[in-house]
Amino acid sequence: MLRRFSRSSAVLSLFVVAGLCGCDFVKSVSGPPAAKPAAPAALNIPAPSSPGPTQPPELAAPSAGNTIRIASFNIQVFGTTKLAKPQVMDVLTKVVRRFDCVAIQEVRSTDATVMPRFVEMINAGGGRYDYVVGPRLGRTNSKEQYAFVFNTARLELDRGSVYTVSDPRDLLHREPLVARFRVRGPPPGQAFSFNLVNIHTDPDETVGELNALADVFVGVQRDGSGEDDVILLGDLNVDEYHLGRLGQLPGIAHAVTGTTTNTRRDKMYDNLVFDRRATVEFTGRWGVVDLEREFGLTADEALAVSDHCPVWAEFGVLESAAGAGIAAGSGGLTR
Repeated sequence: MLRRFSRSSAVLSLFVVAGLCGCDFVKSVSGPPAAKPAAPAALNIPAPSSPGPTQPPELAAPSAGNTIRIASFNIQVFGTTKLAKPQVMDVLTKVVRRFDCVAIQEVRSTDATVMPRFVEMINAGGGRYDYVVGPRLGRTNSKEQYAFVFNTARLELDRGSVYTVSDPRDLLHREPLVARFRVRGPPPGQAFSFNLVNIHTDPDETVGELNALADVFVGVQRDGSGEDDVILLGDLNVDEYHLGRLGQLPGIAHAVTGTTTNTRRDKMYDNLVFDRRATVEFTGRWGVVDLEREFGLTADEALAVSDHCPVWAEFGVLESAAGAGIAAGSGGLTR
């Protein structure tokens, strides 16, 4: 539920998350400047109704006017090499166009034009997507960036809210990128707003990192913005049963369950995690986009796109509006 959506100095104040495991995470507002936003037109979005029957497995089309779909996609070493492959980029652009916001992991290039060129390709068909990208992160020479790509006709980004979580004790290999969004169309006081926390854990350190992410999650909830809808999403490198202390937080829920999320279809790595008590806008619908099946690719062609499949969850456009009719089960699952 939104309590404030502004660019006030309160949003930029430092916070410290203390105590759960004796570790401190400090909000850092230093980082690269955000991309200039497009100027989206207002939409006349009706109030959401109760979710209907479970959607067919093939569902992964753009969301309807009374819902939004938020996705996470580890694009695996995304840089100039993939940009130069037309078939790969055709799939990637089509994937992004299906969602209102995509949290991307593994942007791995020193070329600062990778994300703007990608968004230009996405918008080539008349789209109005924009992006924000974080700093290059990592303990080794192989640095990665997080990015959010979002449809400016559906979502507004509070650019003063974007920050990288600072990790003084170096408990996380790649500190999360945080950004706050609000749905466009409904009156601002009624529109669903939320913080997204983009994360890619180190596969060799998942136990420690998932424990530390519990502190990060609570810290973002208490970052001074008054925003209690927090969605942590990304490549967690674990399934839903191994979320450590993150999975033990009161009210914690995960969208994706009981399926694989990698392209080889033998592991579950990716998810969206939130507090079910606060984020009642979740409709209960979620999915995994099977790249091979949905785009008619061979196994090798799908792996050329990524070793991960996109995962997504659906939310109502009005604050607290979806709680009256949570869909039973995992609608819209694409295996």
